[in-house]
Amino acid sequence: MLKGRMMDMPMMISSIIDYAADVRTDNVVVSNRVEGDIHRYTYGQARARAAQMAHALKELGVKEGERVATMAWNGYRHFELYFAISGIGAVCHTINPRLFADQIVYVTNHAEDKILFLDTSFIPIITPLVSQLPADMRFVLMCDRDAMPDCELPNPICYEDLISGQPDHIVWPVFDERAASSLCYTSGTTGNPKGVLYSHRSTYMHSMGMLTLAGSAGVTEGATVLPVVPLFHANAWGTPYVAPLVGANLVFPGGKLDGPSVFDLMDQEKVSSAWGVPTVWLGVLAEMRKRGRKPEGFECVLSGGSAVARSMIEEFQNDYGVTVVHGWGMTEMSPIGSTTIFGSTQKALPKDKQVDLKILQGRRMFTVDIRIVDEDGDPLPQDGEAFGELQVRGSGVIDGYHEDETASQAAMTADGWLKTGDVAKIDPEGFIQLVDRTKDVIKSGGEWISSIDLENAALGHPAIAECAVIAMPHPKWAERPMLVATLVEGQTVTASQINEFLADKVAKWWLPDDVIFVDTLPHTATGKLSKMTLRERFKDHVLPTVGQ
Repeated sequence: MLKGRMMDMPMMISSIIDYAADVRTDNVVVSNRVEGDIHRYTYGQARARAAQMAHALKELGVKEGERVATMAWNGYRHFELYFAISGIGAVCHTINPRLFADQIVYVTNHAEDKILFLDTSFIPIITPLVSQLPADMRFVLMCDRDAMPDCELPNPICYEDLISGQPDHIVWPVFDERAASSLCYTSGTTGNPKGVLYSHRSTYMHSMGMLTLAGSAGVTEGATVLPVVPLFHANAWGTPYVAPLVGANLVFPGGKLDGPSVFDLMDQEKVSSAWGVPTVWLGVLAEMRKRGRKPEGFECVLSGGSAVARSMIEEFQNDYGVTVVHGWGMTEMSPIGSTTIFGSTQKALPKDKQVDLKILQGRRMFTVDIRIVDEDGDPLPQDGEAFGELQVRGSGVIDGYHEDETASQAAMTADGWLKTGDVAKIDPEGFIQLVDRTKDVIKSGGEWISSIDLENAALGHPAIAECAVIAMPHPKWAERPMLVATLVEGQTVTASQINEFLADKVAKWWLPDDVIFVDTLPHTATGKLSKMTLRERFKDHVLPTVGQ
Protein backbone atom coordinates (compact mmCIF):
# COMPACT_ATOMS: atom_id res chain seq x y z
CA MET A 1 0.00 0.00 0.00
CA LEU A 2 1.21 3.47 -0.91
CA LYS A 3 0.29 5.77 1.97
CA GLY A 4 -0.62 9.40 1.40
CA ARG A 5 1.56 12.13 2.87
CA MET A 6 -1.12 13.81 4.98
CA MET A 7 -1.26 14.78 8.64
CA ASP A 8 -3.00 12.35 10.94
CA MET A 9 -5.26 14.71 12.90
CA PRO A 10 -7.73 12.94 15.22
CA MET A 11 -11.39 13.86 14.77
CA MET A 12 -12.21 15.72 17.99
CA ILE A 13 -15.63 17.04 19.02
CA SER A 14 -13.85 20.02 20.60
CA SER A 15 -12.82 21.16 17.11
CA ILE A 16 -16.50 21.86 16.33
CA ILE A 17 -16.99 24.45 19.08
CA ASP A 18 -13.56 25.93 18.31
CA TYR A 19 -14.50 26.35 14.65
CA ALA A 20 -17.86 27.91 15.53
CA ALA A 21 -16.27 30.34 17.99
CA ASP A 22 -13.56 31.37 15.52
CA VAL A 23 -15.60 31.52 12.31
CA ARG A 24 -19.33 31.64 13.08
CA THR A 25 -18.97 34.83 15.08
CA ASP A 26 -22.33 36.33 14.07
CA ASN A 27 -24.41 33.40 15.29
CA VAL A 28 -26.21 33.13 18.61
CA VAL A 29 -27.59 30.51 20.97
CA VAL A 30 -30.94 31.51 22.49
CA SER A 31 -32.38 29.62 25.47
CA ASN A 32 -35.72 29.66 27.25
CA ARG A 33 -34.34 29.23 30.77
CA VAL A 34 -35.77 27.24 33.66
CA GLU A 35 -35.40 30.48 35.61
CA GLY A 36 -38.14 31.91 33.38
CA ASP A 37 -36.28 34.38 31.17
CA ILE A 38 -34.55 34.30 27.79
CA HIS A 39 -30.77 33.94 27.60
CA ARG A 40 -28.70 34.63 24.50
CA TYR A 41 -25.02 34.57 23.67
CA THR A 42 -22.60 33.82 20.82
CA TYR A 43 -20.74 30.62 20.00
CA GLY A 44 -17.59 32.40 21.17
CA GLN A 45 -19.13 32.97 24.60
CA ALA A 46 -20.33 29.37 24.63
CA ARG A 47 -16.77 28.15 24.05
CA ALA A 48 -15.46 30.36 26.86
CA ARG A 49 -17.98 28.93 29.34
CA ALA A 50 -17.40 25.38 28.10
CA ALA A 51 -13.69 25.95 28.76
CA GLN A 52 -14.49 27.13 32.29
CA MET A 53 -16.56 23.99 32.88
CA ALA A 54 -13.79 21.81 31.48
CA HIS A 55 -11.34 23.28 34.01
CA ALA A 56 -13.92 22.84 36.79
CA LEU A 57 -14.51 19.19 35.90
CA LYS A 58 -10.80 18.49 36.04
CA GLU A 59 -10.62 20.17 39.46
CA LEU A 60 -13.40 17.84 40.59
CA GLY A 61 -11.16 14.94 39.59
CA VAL A 62 -13.00 13.81 36.45
CA LYS A 63 -10.69 11.63 34.38
CA GLU A 64 -10.66 10.44 30.79
CA GLY A 65 -13.31 7.79 30.16
CA GLU A 66 -15.31 8.56 33.31
CA ARG A 67 -19.00 9.21 32.89
CA VAL A 68 -20.63 12.53 33.78
CA ALA A 69 -24.42 12.51 33.64
CA THR A 70 -26.92 15.20 32.70
CA MET A 71 -30.66 15.41 33.22
CA ALA A 72 -31.64 18.68 31.63
CA TRP A 73 -33.84 20.40 29.11
CA ASN A 74 -32.54 21.95 25.91
CA GLY A 75 -30.62 25.03 27.02
CA TYR A 76 -27.27 26.79 26.87
CA ARG A 77 -25.81 25.13 29.98
CA HIS A 78 -26.61 21.69 28.59
CA PHE A 79 -25.03 22.78 25.29
CA GLU A 80 -21.86 23.79 27.16
CA LEU A 81 -21.68 20.42 28.90
CA TYR A 82 -21.82 18.64 25.53
CA PHE A 83 -18.43 20.14 24.68
CA ALA A 84 -16.86 20.49 28.13
CA ILE A 85 -17.31 16.86 29.15
CA SER A 86 -16.26 15.21 25.91
CA GLY A 87 -13.61 17.86 25.36
CA ILE A 88 -11.52 16.62 28.31
CA GLY A 89 -11.95 12.98 27.30
CA ALA A 90 -14.79 12.16 29.69
CA VAL A 91 -18.17 10.75 28.57
CA CYS A 92 -21.37 12.83 28.58
CA HIS A 93 -24.19 10.53 29.68
CA THR A 94 -27.51 12.18 28.85
CA ILE A 95 -30.36 10.75 30.96
CA ASN A 96 -33.92 10.84 29.71
CA PRO A 97 -36.08 12.12 32.62
CA ARG A 98 -39.06 10.29 31.14
CA LEU A 99 -37.57 6.91 31.99
CA PHE A 100 -39.18 5.02 34.84
CA ALA A 101 -37.54 5.45 38.25
CA ASP A 102 -36.05 1.95 38.23
CA GLN A 103 -34.63 2.59 34.75
CA ILE A 104 -32.95 5.81 35.92
CA VAL A 105 -31.41 3.87 38.80
CA TYR A 106 -30.28 1.18 36.38
CA VAL A 107 -28.65 3.49 33.81
CA THR A 108 -26.79 5.63 36.36
CA ASN A 109 -25.34 2.53 38.01
CA HIS A 110 -24.67 0.70 34.76
CA ALA A 111 -22.84 3.79 33.44
CA GLU A 112 -21.08 4.31 36.80
CA ASP A 113 -21.79 8.04 36.69
CA LYS A 114 -19.60 10.24 38.88
CA ILE A 115 -21.53 13.52 38.72
CA LEU A 116 -25.11 14.41 37.80
CA PHE A 117 -25.91 17.83 36.35
CA LEU A 118 -29.63 18.51 36.52
CA ASP A 119 -32.14 21.25 35.91
CA THR A 120 -33.99 22.20 39.07
CA SER A 121 -37.30 20.97 37.62
CA PHE A 122 -35.95 17.40 37.85
CA ILE A 123 -35.05 17.54 41.56
CA PRO A 124 -38.34 15.78 42.52
CA ILE A 125 -37.43 12.89 40.21
CA ILE A 126 -33.92 12.40 41.58
CA THR A 127 -34.38 13.08 45.31
CA PRO A 128 -36.27 9.83 46.14
CA LEU A 129 -33.63 7.82 44.24
CA VAL A 130 -30.46 9.19 45.86
CA SER A 131 -29.81 6.16 48.04
CA GLN A 132 -29.98 3.90 44.95
CA LEU A 133 -27.65 5.96 42.76
CA PRO A 134 -23.90 5.36 42.52
CA ALA A 135 -22.11 5.90 45.84
CA ASP A 136 -20.59 9.36 46.34
CA MET A 137 -22.33 10.80 43.28
CA ARG A 138 -22.16 14.60 43.29
CA PHE A 139 -25.04 16.81 42.18
CA VAL A 140 -24.75 20.08 40.27
CA LEU A 141 -27.88 22.22 39.86
CA MET A 142 -28.01 24.04 36.54
CA CYS A 143 -29.13 27.47 37.69
CA ASP A 144 -27.92 30.84 38.99
CA ARG A 145 -26.86 31.23 42.61
CA ASP A 146 -30.00 33.21 43.49
CA ALA A 147 -32.16 30.46 41.96
CA MET A 148 -30.66 27.65 44.07
CA PRO A 149 -33.60 25.91 45.75
CA ASP A 150 -33.83 24.37 49.19
CA CYS A 151 -33.73 20.65 48.51
CA GLU A 152 -32.80 17.33 50.06
CA LEU A 153 -30.06 16.45 47.58
CA PRO A 154 -26.75 15.96 49.42
CA ASN A 155 -24.42 18.98 49.12
CA PRO A 156 -25.74 20.36 45.82
CA ILE A 157 -23.34 22.54 43.85
CA CYS A 158 -24.45 25.59 41.89
CA TYR A 159 -23.45 25.43 38.20
CA GLU A 160 -22.48 29.10 38.09
CA ASP A 161 -20.45 28.80 41.31
CA LEU A 162 -18.63 25.83 39.81
CA ILE A 163 -17.34 27.74 36.78
CA SER A 164 -16.88 31.10 38.49
CA GLY A 165 -13.26 32.17 38.43
CA GLN A 166 -12.15 29.39 36.09
CA PRO A 167 -10.06 30.32 33.02
CA ASP A 168 -12.19 30.94 29.94
CA HIS A 169 -9.58 29.51 27.59
CA ILE A 170 -8.37 25.95 27.17
CA VAL A 171 -6.11 24.04 24.85
CA TRP A 172 -8.28 20.99 24.37
CA PRO A 173 -6.43 17.71 24.83
CA VAL A 174 -5.93 15.52 21.76
CA PHE A 175 -6.40 11.78 22.14
CA ASP A 176 -7.55 8.73 20.18
CA GLU A 177 -10.56 9.72 18.07
CA ARG A 178 -12.11 6.35 18.88
CA ALA A 179 -12.36 7.31 22.54
CA ALA A 180 -15.90 7.35 23.92
CA SER A 181 -17.55 10.77 23.95
CA SER A 182 -21.22 10.35 24.79
CA LEU A 183 -23.57 7.72 26.19
CA CYS A 184 -27.29 7.47 25.53
CA TYR A 185 -29.53 4.62 26.65
CA THR A 186 -32.44 3.34 24.60
CA SER A 187 -35.86 3.75 26.18
CA GLY A 188 -35.97 0.11 27.22
CA THR A 189 -39.42 -0.96 26.01
CA THR A 190 -38.32 -4.54 26.64
CA GLY A 191 -35.88 -5.40 29.42
CA ASN A 192 -33.31 -2.93 30.71
CA PRO A 193 -32.29 0.09 28.62
CA LYS A 194 -29.27 -0.55 26.43
CA GLY A 195 -26.30 1.81 26.31
CA VAL A 196 -25.22 3.35 23.02
CA LEU A 197 -21.66 4.60 23.42
CA TYR A 198 -20.68 7.18 20.81
CA SER A 199 -17.07 8.07 20.02
CA HIS A 200 -15.45 11.32 18.90
CA ARG A 201 -14.93 9.78 15.48
CA SER A 202 -18.51 8.54 15.13
CA THR A 203 -19.95 11.91 16.17
CA TYR A 204 -17.60 13.80 13.86
CA MET A 205 -18.43 11.56 10.90
CA HIS A 206 -22.18 11.70 11.62
CA SER A 207 -21.90 15.48 11.60
CA MET A 208 -20.14 15.33 8.22
CA GLY A 209 -22.98 13.18 6.94
CA MET A 210 -25.52 15.68 8.22
CA LEU A 211 -23.84 18.44 6.23
CA THR A 212 -25.05 16.70 3.07
CA LEU A 213 -28.68 17.01 4.14
CA ALA A 214 -28.61 20.13 6.32
CA GLY A 215 -29.64 22.49 3.52
CA SER A 216 -32.67 20.38 2.64
CA ALA A 217 -33.74 20.48 6.31
CA GLY A 218 -33.35 24.23 6.61
CA VAL A 219 -30.03 24.26 8.46
CA THR A 220 -28.06 26.79 6.46
CA GLU A 221 -25.80 29.72 7.20
CA GLY A 222 -27.82 32.39 8.98
CA ALA A 223 -30.85 30.13 9.53
CA THR A 224 -32.41 29.91 12.98
CA VAL A 225 -33.00 26.34 14.13
CA LEU A 226 -35.14 25.17 17.03
CA PRO A 227 -34.42 21.59 18.18
CA VAL A 228 -37.50 20.46 20.05
CA VAL A 229 -35.97 16.98 19.95
CA PRO A 230 -34.26 16.74 23.35
CA LEU A 231 -30.55 17.02 24.06
CA PHE A 232 -31.16 14.07 26.40
CA HIS A 233 -32.10 11.82 23.49
CA ALA A 234 -29.68 10.74 20.74
CA ASN A 235 -27.71 14.00 20.70
CA ALA A 236 -30.81 15.97 19.67
CA TRP A 237 -30.42 14.42 16.23
CA GLY A 238 -26.99 16.03 15.92
CA THR A 239 -28.17 19.66 15.96
CA PRO A 240 -25.64 20.78 18.65
CA TYR A 241 -22.89 19.85 16.21
CA VAL A 242 -24.21 20.62 12.74
CA ALA A 243 -25.73 24.04 13.54
CA PRO A 244 -22.40 25.51 14.77
CA LEU A 245 -20.61 24.03 11.77
CA VAL A 246 -22.89 25.56 9.14
CA GLY A 247 -23.36 28.85 10.98
CA ALA A 248 -26.99 28.53 12.01
CA ASN A 249 -28.44 30.09 15.15
CA LEU A 250 -29.78 27.71 17.80
CA VAL A 251 -32.95 28.32 19.82
CA PHE A 252 -33.49 26.03 22.81
CA PRO A 253 -37.06 25.77 24.16
CA GLY A 254 -36.27 24.54 27.68
CA GLY A 255 -39.15 22.66 29.26
CA LYS A 256 -42.01 24.56 27.63
CA LEU A 257 -42.97 22.18 24.85
CA ASP A 258 -46.73 22.77 24.58
CA GLY A 259 -48.09 24.13 21.32
CA PRO A 260 -48.67 27.76 22.41
CA SER A 261 -45.25 28.05 24.10
CA VAL A 262 -43.37 26.59 21.14
CA PHE A 263 -45.33 28.82 18.74
CA ASP A 264 -44.56 31.96 20.78
CA LEU A 265 -40.83 31.19 21.00
CA MET A 266 -40.63 30.43 17.27
CA ASP A 267 -42.52 33.61 16.47
CA GLN A 268 -40.37 35.76 18.76
CA GLU A 269 -37.05 34.40 17.49
CA LYS A 270 -38.14 34.04 13.84
CA VAL A 271 -37.25 30.34 13.78
CA SER A 272 -36.88 29.15 10.21
CA SER A 273 -36.40 25.40 10.83
CA ALA A 274 -37.67 23.26 13.69
CA TRP A 275 -36.89 19.62 14.46
CA GLY A 276 -38.96 17.22 16.55
CA VAL A 277 -41.38 14.31 16.76
CA PRO A 278 -44.90 14.36 15.23
CA THR A 279 -46.65 14.69 18.60
CA VAL A 280 -45.03 18.10 19.07
CA TRP A 281 -46.14 19.26 15.65
CA LEU A 282 -49.72 18.26 16.37
CA GLY A 283 -49.72 20.85 19.16
CA VAL A 284 -48.00 23.50 17.05
CA LEU A 285 -50.40 22.92 14.15
CA ALA A 286 -53.37 23.26 16.48
CA GLU A 287 -52.00 26.63 17.61
CA MET A 288 -51.41 27.69 14.02
CA ARG A 289 -55.03 26.91 13.20
CA LYS A 290 -56.19 28.83 16.26
CA ARG A 291 -54.18 31.93 15.34
CA GLY A 292 -54.75 31.60 11.62
CA ARG A 293 -51.08 31.91 10.76
CA LYS A 294 -47.66 30.31 11.12
CA PRO A 295 -44.86 31.68 13.33
CA GLU A 296 -42.99 34.48 11.57
CA GLY A 297 -40.14 33.16 9.44
CA PHE A 298 -41.13 29.49 9.78
CA GLU A 299 -40.09 27.66 6.62
CA CYS A 300 -39.17 24.04 7.33
CA VAL A 301 -39.89 21.24 9.77
CA LEU A 302 -37.87 18.04 10.15
CA SER A 303 -40.03 15.36 11.74
CA GLY A 304 -38.91 11.94 12.88
CA GLY A 305 -39.21 9.44 15.70
CA SER A 306 -42.39 7.98 14.22
CA ALA A 307 -44.12 8.09 10.86
CA VAL A 308 -45.45 11.45 9.68
CA ALA A 309 -49.05 11.40 8.50
CA ARG A 310 -49.84 12.55 4.98
CA SER A 311 -52.50 14.89 6.38
CA MET A 312 -49.88 16.65 8.54
CA ILE A 313 -47.49 17.12 5.63
CA GLU A 314 -50.26 18.48 3.42
CA GLU A 315 -51.57 20.89 6.06
CA PHE A 316 -48.12 22.29 6.79
CA GLN A 317 -47.31 22.73 3.11
CA ASN A 318 -50.66 23.60 1.54
CA ASP A 319 -52.12 25.80 4.29
CA TYR A 320 -48.98 27.45 5.70
CA GLY A 321 -46.19 27.08 3.12
CA VAL A 322 -43.96 25.11 5.51
CA THR A 323 -41.78 22.43 3.91
CA VAL A 324 -41.81 19.07 5.71
CA VAL A 325 -38.76 16.81 5.67
CA HIS A 326 -39.30 13.29 6.97
CA GLY A 327 -36.40 11.63 8.78
CA TRP A 328 -35.66 8.16 10.06
CA GLY A 329 -32.97 6.76 12.30
CA MET A 330 -32.17 5.14 15.63
CA THR A 331 -30.27 5.99 18.79
CA GLU A 332 -27.91 3.27 17.62
CA MET A 333 -27.18 5.27 14.44
CA SER A 334 -26.12 8.57 16.06
CA PRO A 335 -29.12 8.82 15.11
CA ILE A 336 -30.07 10.01 11.59
CA GLY A 337 -30.08 7.37 8.89
CA SER A 338 -32.21 8.82 6.10
CA THR A 339 -34.26 11.87 5.11
CA THR A 340 -36.56 12.79 2.25
CA ILE A 341 -33.90 14.62 0.26
CA PHE A 342 -35.16 15.58 -3.20
CA GLY A 343 -33.14 15.93 -6.35
CA SER A 344 -34.23 17.73 -9.50
CA THR A 345 -36.35 14.75 -10.61
CA GLN A 346 -38.42 14.75 -7.41
CA LYS A 347 -38.71 18.54 -7.32
CA ALA A 348 -40.24 18.49 -10.81
CA LEU A 349 -43.06 16.16 -9.73
CA PRO A 350 -46.60 17.42 -9.05
CA LYS A 351 -47.20 18.36 -5.42
CA ASP A 352 -49.30 15.29 -4.65
CA LYS A 353 -46.58 13.02 -6.05
CA GLN A 354 -44.01 14.81 -3.90
CA VAL A 355 -46.13 14.08 -0.84
CA ASP A 356 -46.23 10.42 -1.89
CA LEU A 357 -42.45 10.44 -1.42
CA LYS A 358 -42.43 12.58 1.71
CA ILE A 359 -44.47 10.08 3.69
CA LEU A 360 -41.66 7.59 3.07
CA GLN A 361 -38.52 7.53 5.21
CA GLY A 362 -36.30 9.05 2.55
CA ARG A 363 -32.89 8.17 1.18
CA ARG A 364 -29.80 7.22 3.11
CA MET A 365 -27.52 9.81 4.60
CA PHE A 366 -23.86 9.93 3.62
CA THR A 367 -21.84 7.57 5.91
CA VAL A 368 -24.81 5.15 6.17
CA ASP A 369 -25.15 1.95 4.11
CA ILE A 370 -28.52 0.17 3.96
CA ARG A 371 -29.88 -3.17 2.80
CA ILE A 372 -32.98 -5.33 3.22
CA VAL A 373 -32.75 -9.08 3.76
CA ASP A 374 -35.13 -12.02 3.78
CA GLU A 375 -35.73 -14.43 6.67
CA ASP A 376 -32.55 -16.31 5.77
CA GLY A 377 -30.47 -13.15 5.81
CA ASP A 378 -30.03 -13.01 2.05
CA PRO A 379 -30.08 -9.52 0.46
CA LEU A 380 -33.26 -8.54 -1.40
CA PRO A 381 -33.52 -6.32 -4.50
CA GLN A 382 -34.21 -2.61 -4.14
CA ASP A 383 -37.13 -2.72 -6.54
CA GLY A 384 -39.84 -1.12 -4.42
CA GLU A 385 -41.68 -4.44 -4.17
CA ALA A 386 -39.59 -6.84 -2.08
CA PHE A 387 -39.59 -6.19 1.63
CA GLY A 388 -37.54 -7.57 4.48
CA GLU A 389 -35.64 -6.56 7.58
CA LEU A 390 -33.79 -3.27 7.19
CA GLN A 391 -30.13 -3.47 8.19
CA VAL A 392 -27.55 -0.68 8.37
CA ARG A 393 -23.86 -0.08 8.81
CA GLY A 394 -21.66 3.01 8.90
CA SER A 395 -19.18 5.11 10.82
CA GLY A 396 -21.94 6.38 13.10
CA VAL A 397 -23.58 2.98 13.69
CA ILE A 398 -22.92 0.85 16.80
CA ASP A 399 -21.06 -2.44 16.68
CA GLY A 400 -22.64 -3.47 19.98
CA TYR A 401 -24.06 -2.10 23.22
CA HIS A 402 -22.09 -0.79 26.20
CA GLU A 403 -21.29 -3.61 28.63
CA ASP A 404 -24.11 -5.81 27.29
CA GLU A 405 -22.77 -8.73 25.26
CA THR A 406 -26.07 -10.60 25.06
CA ALA A 407 -27.89 -7.62 23.53
CA SER A 408 -24.90 -6.93 21.26
CA GLN A 409 -24.92 -10.43 19.79
CA ALA A 410 -28.67 -10.27 19.19
CA ALA A 411 -28.40 -6.91 17.43
CA MET A 412 -25.58 -7.63 14.99
CA THR A 413 -25.31 -9.90 11.95
CA ALA A 414 -22.35 -12.19 11.39
CA ASP A 415 -21.06 -9.89 8.66
CA GLY A 416 -21.25 -6.73 10.79
CA TRP A 417 -24.60 -5.10 9.99
CA LEU A 418 -27.01 -3.74 12.63
CA LYS A 419 -30.47 -5.32 12.67
CA THR A 420 -32.84 -2.35 12.94
CA GLY A 421 -35.95 -4.39 13.69
CA ASP A 422 -37.77 -2.53 10.91
CA VAL A 423 -39.38 -4.20 7.91
CA ALA A 424 -38.89 -2.09 4.79
CA LYS A 425 -38.98 -1.73 1.03
CA ILE A 426 -36.39 0.25 -0.94
CA ASP A 427 -37.22 1.57 -4.39
CA PRO A 428 -34.77 1.94 -7.30
CA GLU A 429 -34.15 5.61 -6.42
CA GLY A 430 -33.18 4.64 -2.89
CA PHE A 431 -36.32 5.76 -1.06
CA ILE A 432 -36.97 3.66 2.04
CA GLN A 433 -40.50 2.73 3.01
CA LEU A 434 -40.94 1.23 6.45
CA VAL A 435 -43.62 -1.41 6.25
CA ASP A 436 -43.61 -2.14 9.96
CA ARG A 437 -41.57 -3.15 12.95
CA THR A 438 -40.76 -6.86 12.91
CA LYS A 439 -42.69 -7.15 16.18
CA ASP A 440 -45.66 -5.01 15.04
CA VAL A 441 -46.47 -6.40 11.61
CA ILE A 442 -49.83 -8.23 11.59
CA LYS A 443 -50.07 -11.67 10.02
CA SER A 444 -53.69 -12.37 9.11
CA GLY A 445 -54.50 -15.67 7.40
CA GLY A 446 -50.89 -16.01 6.32
CA GLU A 447 -50.79 -12.54 4.72
CA TRP A 448 -49.03 -9.46 6.08
CA ILE A 449 -50.82 -6.25 7.09
CA SER A 450 -48.71 -3.16 7.67
CA SER A 451 -49.82 -1.41 10.84
CA ILE A 452 -47.96 1.73 9.70
CA ASP A 453 -49.79 1.94 6.37
CA LEU A 454 -53.13 1.38 8.07
CA GLU A 455 -52.36 4.07 10.66
CA ASN A 456 -51.34 6.56 7.98
CA ALA A 457 -54.57 5.92 6.09
CA ALA A 458 -56.66 6.37 9.24
CA LEU A 459 -54.89 9.62 10.11
CA GLY A 460 -56.32 11.07 6.94
CA HIS A 461 -59.74 11.17 8.60
CA PRO A 462 -60.34 14.71 9.91
CA ALA A 463 -61.71 13.46 13.25
CA ILE A 464 -58.65 11.37 14.18
CA ALA A 465 -55.86 13.17 16.03
CA GLU A 466 -53.58 10.20 16.70
CA CYS A 467 -53.90 6.44 16.31
CA ALA A 468 -52.18 3.09 16.60
CA VAL A 469 -52.93 -0.29 15.05
CA ILE A 470 -52.18 -3.45 17.01
CA ALA A 471 -52.63 -7.14 16.29
CA MET A 472 -55.34 -8.95 18.21
CA PRO A 473 -55.73 -12.74 18.38
CA HIS A 474 -58.37 -14.33 16.18
CA PRO A 475 -59.29 -18.05 16.13
CA LYS A 476 -59.72 -18.19 12.36
CA TRP A 477 -57.22 -15.66 11.00
CA ALA A 478 -54.57 -15.90 13.77
CA GLU A 479 -54.33 -12.10 14.00
CA ARG A 480 -56.55 -9.21 13.01
CA PRO A 481 -55.94 -5.45 13.22
CA MET A 482 -57.56 -3.22 15.83
CA LEU A 483 -57.38 0.56 15.58
CA VAL A 484 -57.03 2.59 18.80
CA ALA A 485 -57.50 6.33 18.28
CA THR A 486 -57.86 9.72 19.93
CA LEU A 487 -60.18 12.30 18.40
CA VAL A 488 -59.65 15.92 17.46
CA GLU A 489 -61.25 18.13 20.10
CA GLY A 490 -64.94 18.67 19.32
CA GLN A 491 -65.10 15.88 16.71
CA THR A 492 -67.18 12.71 16.86
CA VAL A 493 -67.07 9.63 14.64
CA THR A 494 -68.11 5.99 14.80
CA ALA A 495 -66.14 2.83 14.10
CA SER A 496 -68.26 2.08 11.04
CA GLN A 497 -67.64 5.58 9.67
CA ILE A 498 -63.90 5.04 10.05
CA ASN A 499 -64.08 1.81 8.09
CA GLU A 500 -66.20 3.50 5.42
CA PHE A 501 -63.49 6.15 5.13
CA LEU A 502 -60.79 3.48 4.81
CA ALA A 503 -62.69 1.34 2.31
CA ASP A 504 -61.11 2.86 -0.81
CA LYS A 505 -57.70 3.43 0.76
CA VAL A 506 -56.64 -0.06 1.84
CA ALA A 507 -57.44 -3.62 0.86
CA LYS A 508 -60.80 -4.81 2.22
CA TRP A 509 -59.19 -7.51 4.32
CA TRP A 510 -56.98 -4.84 5.97
CA LEU A 511 -59.96 -3.03 7.50
CA PRO A 512 -59.74 -3.11 11.32
CA ASP A 513 -62.02 -5.59 13.03
CA ASP A 514 -62.55 -3.09 15.83
CA VAL A 515 -62.02 0.62 16.47
CA ILE A 516 -61.56 1.83 20.03
CA PHE A 517 -61.59 5.52 20.98
CA VAL A 518 -59.51 6.61 23.99
CA ASP A 519 -58.70 9.92 25.65
CA THR A 520 -54.93 9.53 25.30
CA LEU A 521 -52.48 7.11 23.74
CA PRO A 522 -49.41 5.87 25.64
CA HIS A 523 -45.95 6.98 24.52
CA THR A 524 -42.46 5.75 25.27
CA ALA A 525 -39.83 7.89 26.98
CA THR A 526 -38.71 9.10 23.53
CA GLY A 527 -42.20 10.15 22.41
CA LYS A 528 -43.05 7.16 20.25
CA LEU A 529 -46.39 5.40 20.52
CA SER A 530 -46.05 2.45 22.90
CA LYS A 531 -47.78 -0.46 21.20
CA MET A 532 -46.42 -2.75 23.89
CA THR A 533 -48.47 -0.81 26.46
CA LEU A 534 -51.55 -0.98 24.23
CA ARG A 535 -51.17 -4.72 23.74
CA GLU A 536 -50.99 -5.19 27.50
CA ARG A 537 -53.95 -2.88 28.08
CA PHE A 538 -56.17 -4.72 25.60
CA LYS A 539 -54.87 -8.25 26.13
CA ASP A 540 -58.28 -9.43 27.35
CA HIS A 541 -60.27 -7.56 24.71
CA VAL A 542 -62.34 -9.77 22.40
CA LEU A 543 -62.85 -8.63 18.83
CA PRO A 544 -66.48 -8.38 17.71
CA THR A 545 -65.59 -10.57 14.72
CA VAL A 546 -64.62 -13.54 16.90
CA GLY A 547 -67.19 -16.28 16.30
CA GLN A 548 -68.34 -14.83 13.00
